[in-house]
Amino acid sequence: MVKEQLEVLKALDVAKTQLYHFTAILIAGMGFFTDAYDLFCISLVTKLLGRIYYTVEGAEKPGSLPPNVAAAVNGVALVGTLAGQLFFGWLGDRMGRKRVYGLTLLIMVLCSVASGLSLGNQPKAVMATLCFFRFWLGFGIGGDYPLSATIMSEYANKKTRGAFIAAVFAMQGTGILAGGIFSLIVAAIFEKIFPAPAYAVDAKASLPPEADYIWRIIVIFGAVPAVLTYYWRMKMPETARYTALVEKNAARAAADMSKVLNQELKAETDMVERLTMEPSNSFGLFSKEFLKRHGLHLLGTTSTWFLLDIAFYSQNLFQKDIFTAIGWIPPAQTMSASGEVFKIARAQTLIALCSTVPGYWFTVAFIDIIGRWAIQMMGFFFMTVFMFAIAFPYNYWSRKENRIGFVIMYALTFFFANFGPNSTTFIVPAEIFPARLRSTCHGISAASGKAGAIIGAFGFLYAAQNQDRTKTDHGYPPGIGVKNSLIMLGVINFVGMLFTFLVPEPKGRSLEEISGENDGDVDEVIPRPQQGNNRTVPV
Repeated sequence: MVKEQLEVLKALDVAKTQLYHFTAILIAGMGFFTDAYDLFCISLVTKLLGRIYYTVEGAEKPGSLPPNVAAAVNGVALVGTLAGQLFFGWLGDRMGRKRVYGLTLLIMVLCSVASGLSLGNQPKAVMATLCFFRFWLGFGIGGDYPLSATIMSEYANKKTRGAFIAAVFAMQGTGILAGGIFSLIVAAIFEKIFPAPAYAVDAKASLPPEADYIWRIIVIFGAVPAVLTYYWRMKMPETARYTALVEKNAARAAADMSKVLNQELKAETDMVERLTMEPSNSFGLFSKEFLKRHGLHLLGTTSTWFLLDIAFYSQNLFQKDIFTAIGWIPPAQTMSASGEVFKIARAQTLIALCSTVPGYWFTVAFIDIIGRWAIQMMGFFFMTVFMFAIAFPYNYWSRKENRIGFVIMYALTFFFANFGPNSTTFIVPAEIFPARLRSTCHGISAASGKAGAIIGAFGFLYAAQNQDRTKTDHGYPPGIGVKNSLIMLGVINFVGMLFTFLVPEPKGRSLEEISGENDGDVDEVIPRPQQGNNRTVPV
C-alpha cells in the first residue's frame, strides 16, 4: 500500500518544465562537458607526446610513448575517476549533494591547468607530473558522476526525469566534440604559423620546438567551461529529497523549493519524522534488507556499466589506432607533428559529429517514451551486431575501396552506444535507490564502469597490436590484432544484453515509489512495461 507523499516532493514530481530545470541541466551539464573533454582530449595528443619526448635521432619513424608510459598517461585519469566516484558518491550521501559539488569542480579546474603546465623538459619529469595531476583531475571528475546524476534526478519531475538526466549526460558528447574541434583549431594555427615538413623529409624540422605548446594548450582549455559555471553551482540549493528524507529538515526543504517553484509549500515536519522512522527508510547499504530489495538492481547497474565501458573506452580512447589501420590517418613519418594532431582530431571530430553526439540526443528525445530498459537492450544488441559485422570481415573493410563502409559501421556502434547503454547506465542508478543511498549506489555503479574502462584502455593498447612482431608499435609485444579485439568486444556487448535483464524500468514513477521509500510493504514491485506483458521485478 502506497503511503501519502510529502507535498514538497509531490510538487517537484508534477511540476511543469520550467526555467529552473534548464538551469540545473546547464549547471550540471557543463561539469560533464569538462569531464568528457578532459578524459578524452588526451587521446588526441598522445602521438604528439611520443614525438616530442621519445623520438630517437636517426630513427625511421617518429617516437611513440613506451607501452608503460602510454598505459599510465591514458589510464591514470580513469583510476582517479574510479576513486572519486566511490569517495564523492559516499560523501554526497553523508554531507549533502551541494556541499561537495563545488569541491569537485575546483579540483577539475586546478588539475586541468596543472596538467598542461607539467614541469620540466625531460620525458620522465613531464610524464610523471602529467600523470600525477591527471590522477587528481580524474578524482574530481569522478565526483561529478554521482553528484550530477543525483541532483538532476532529485530536481526533475517524474514525467521528463529521464530526458533531463540524459541531457546532462549528453554534454559528454558535446565535450568530446569540442575537444576535437579545439584541437583542430590549435593544430591548424600552429601549422600555419610554424610550418613544418613531414618527418620523412626532415625529421628534426618536422617537430619545431613550439609544438610542445600544442598539447599543453589543448589540455588546459578543459578548465574554461568549468570556471564559467562555478558561481551558479554554488548558488543551487540543496535538493529537497536530501534535505527532507536524509537531513529530516522539512522546513528548509519546503522553503528552498518554494523559491525554486515559485509556489507556497508547507513544512510537513510530522510526516517527515514518520516516514524516516519507517523500516523501509532505515536499512543500510550492507544490510539484508538492502540485499533483498536492491541487491539484484545494484548487480544489474554495476555489471552493465562495467561491460559497456570495456567496449566504449576501448573504441574511444584508441580509435586513432583503428583509423591508422584502415588508412584514414597516414603513416606517422609522412606527417609533421602538428599535421598528425590535425588529422587525428579531424577523424575523431567526424565520428563525434556523425554518431556520438546524435546518439546522446536520441536518448534525450526517446527515453521517456520507450523507456530505459528498451533503449539499453536495443543499444547492446546493435553494438553486438555492428561489432561482429566489422570484425569477422575485417580484411574486407581494411581495403582502401571499402574504408567508407568501415567508418559508417564503426560510427553506428558509437551511435547505439550513446543511444543505448552509455546513457542509460548513467541514468538508472540515479533513480532506483533510496535517497540516503542514492549517491553512494550511483558512485559504486559508476566506479564499476570505470573499472571496465581501465581494462579496456590498458588491455586494448596491447590486444590491438599486430600479431606479426615486425608490425607492432615500437616497444609493444605482439597482440591478437584489431580483428580479434573487435570480436572480443562484440562478445562483451552480448553479455551486457544478458545482464540488462536485472535492470528495472523506472519510467513515469516518482523516486520514492521506485525505491519504496514511501511504501512500507517490502514486496512492492516495479513493472517493466516495455515488452507489453505483465512481468515484474521485485524491489
